[in-house]
Amino acid sequence: MGRLFGTDGARGIAITELTCETAMNIGRAAALVLTKTTNKKPKILIGKDTRVSGDVLEAALVAGICSVGADAHILGVVPTPAVAMLVKKYEADAGVMISASHNPVEFNGIKLFSGEGFKLPDAIEKEIEDLVLDNPSDICLSSGTLIGRVVYEKNAEWDYVRYIMKNIDGDFRGLKVAIDCANGASSSCAEKLFKGMGANCVFVNNTPDGTNINKDCGSLYMDKLCRTVVDNKCHLGLAFDGDADRCIACDEKGNVIDGDKLLAIFSRYMKAQGKLRHNACVVTVMTNLGFFKFAKESGVIVATTGVGDRYVLEEMLRGGYNLGGEQSGHIIFLDEANTGDGELTGAKLLEIMAKTKARASDLAGIMSSYPQILINVEIPADKKGKWEQDEEISKTVEMYKTKLGDDGRILIRESGTEPLVRVMIEGKSNGIITEYATNIANKIREFAQA
Repeated sequence: MGRLFGTDGARGIAITELTCETAMNIGRAAALVLTKTTNKKPKILIGKDTRVSGDVLEAALVAGICSVGADAHILGVVPTPAVAMLVKKYEADAGVMISASHNPVEFNGIKLFSGEGFKLPDAIEKEIEDLVLDNPSDICLSSGTLIGRVVYEKNAEWDYVRYIMKNIDGDFRGLKVAIDCANGASSSCAEKLFKGMGANCVFVNNTPDGTNINKDCGSLYMDKLCRTVVDNKCHLGLAFDGDADRCIACDEKGNVIDGDKLLAIFSRYMKAQGKLRHNACVVTVMTNLGFFKFAKESGVIVATTGVGDRYVLEEMLRGGYNLGGEQSGHIIFLDEANTGDGELTGAKLLEIMAKTKARASDLAGIMSSYPQILINVEIPADKKGKWEQDEEISKTVEMYKTKLGDDGRILIRESGTEPLVRVMIEGKSNGIITEYATNIANKIREFAQA
């Protein structure tokens, strides 16, 4: 993880941590690094979610981009995957998304995309970091007629919606779906997409006011959506996060269908259709053990990578795979998209339901999840990376690993986007893994507070 960029861009509390000055300098550095081989005036797209701080950071980015001679094309409020798609459609040199994804409103972030619509590799992010943090004097400003211009792309949302529609086979007439937009970037375009394809839709949390993004809603808070599905006799529920690059579903009974189960549904269906490249699916080390059992029984090859959709994507590109994702709901369909796309994921799930006439509960029933407990522990900056060397923590972890044996696993890692250590344990008994995870988390908490 870099000094400025984490596993999903630069992120922090807007204005006080992720400052306007930082945003402007990221705009300048990104414009110079990502367009250094361009033989024409560079063109950079900027999208944002619905956070109140988005306008301020957008203005700072525009100032930075235009001050080094690149044109800034403003997309307005669109999902993150829309930026990745529109970079290619609009023949831009790079794209920027202003969002902190699933985080609360006080946070914001800056995600960068290449001219091919991919998130940047570590080496390119480091080059931008070095320019911002170490060598700002190397940034050459433009003046006079060389200053960049600002262009407003009025059709960005519709261009994205139409693209997804073109990549879905069939329509959704006869299907009733509840959709939680997290008061975020999908609040407008989800209605255009799902109603436009014939679904009978019940929307919740689709009235953003700048302050309510992700507030007890979206893919991290499924209770309201699950109740809405049952109360309205819907066939399916879909929940997106703030920038709509995630999707978590629930079946007609109100049971959650997480990213692991979605990957099981998609991999089996695509394999049966002869569309699953190499009969393989890329997952992360956080993927539930139940998925690996499903994959073995279904003849699906599993490639495992580190946590973060960017690392899933890197493995997909390396191995020539076209399906991958995370338990959190980042699902990548590489034949259609270069990043996780919540609305594409939801549309793909509805496509399968329309084609097979199967209930969502039957589709999700192909995989049984092992009980899993996840506890987050706040960690101060000066203790990051050091808790792993603490003898008490190490002894506790090893003791519980021995007790679990082959019937479970323990995974402890630092978050790449938040000041947290995540303690995850899987096993056959929910009571036992909860006890083990709580004890480990308490040891880490004691270390963090010492």
